[in-house]
Amino acid sequence: MLIEGIFAAISTPFYPDGRVYYRKIEANMARYSRTLLSGVVVLGSTGEAPMLTDAESAGVLRCAAAAAAPEKVLIAGIGRESVRATLELAEEATRAHYDAVLVRPPSYYESLRTDAAQLHYFRSVADRSPLPVLLYNVPKCVPIEIPVAVVAELAAHPNIIGIKDSSGSVERIKAQVEATRNAPRRTETVTPIFEAVTGRMLAPKTGQGETGQGGAFVSAGELAGGAAVATAPPAPALKTRTREVGFQVLCGAGSIVLESLEAGACGAVLAVAAFAPEASQEIYIAWKDHDLKLAAEKQERVARVHRKIVGEIGIGGVKYACDFNGYFGGHPRSPLVAPTAAVKAEIEALLADTRN
Repeated sequence: MLIEGIFAAISTPFYPDGRVYYRKIEANMARYSRTLLSGVVVLGSTGEAPMLTDAESAGVLRCAAAAAAPEKVLIAGIGRESVRATLELAEEATRAHYDAVLVRPPSYYESLRTDAAQLHYFRSVADRSPLPVLLYNVPKCVPIEIPVAVVAELAAHPNIIGIKDSSGSVERIKAQVEATRNAPRRTETVTPIFEAVTGRMLAPKTGQGETGQGGAFVSAGELAGGAAVATAPPAPALKTRTREVGFQVLCGAGSIVLESLEAGACGAVLAVAAFAPEASQEIYIAWKDHDLKLAAEKQERVARVHRKIVGEIGIGGVKYACDFNGYFGGHPRSPLVAPTAAVKAEIEALLADTRN
């Protein structure tokens, strides 16, 4: 799977009493689908994944996927402490037609924090996961880092396709790019302009036209001797080509997107993109256009917002920023707390020139 560009690490909306607000997930996904984002990550750290039950996690994955545009790459956060529980959620993601899974290292038991234990865990998941695996290095939330040497070893596994690194270190991004440079390359299906082709884009369409409502296309021959039926012709086959892709390193910190791209990262998964997807995407577009001056200006604006809202205030700040910018954030799930009125005013001031 091609994982390239900017991805939003989206939040999980809740009712005031803590129940998952599925209608708001649908509304948010419909709006993200109209942006230029490459895709979204559902149930990452920003999605409060550890706060959800397994049943809720499966429901959120299904709801988000059903509301997403077919061309958006969907990545499911499925990390659990055991291999078995992680794979059960991988199966749910497969049934919901996700394109890849994001897996953090287990950390509750001290014995699982060794290099050998991490290698065993990730290989065991990748061996049996029906979807390609992205490693997730997130030391702010998980009290260990995946060593670069471990990443390099895991990059040789045929079902481990990349890593999201949220350490905030450009040096670590560089080291991972260099350490995995000789990892096996894969042939991936892409569009004629070398963008990702998702499984949902290739799935046969049912229903009238492309809506999925009603019966299938009926040929003229089959209608001979019967009543005429108005129906749309089948959609033309999607034109594709192939592209060689190596191990894909993605930045997970909004403050260093441009530096990471320059260091060899292929994209970024950002909490700031949950409430400012266009501002985040503008960094990538300017970089692709080789306009480094403009990219640096866009990066500084996003970095300022990231450092305060994502880095300092946290989930409550991200969710209020979503509310302020027209997405539904709502309250975080207890025991996380919403920002105070003073902090909300600070968020509004920061976002004055970062609306979407």
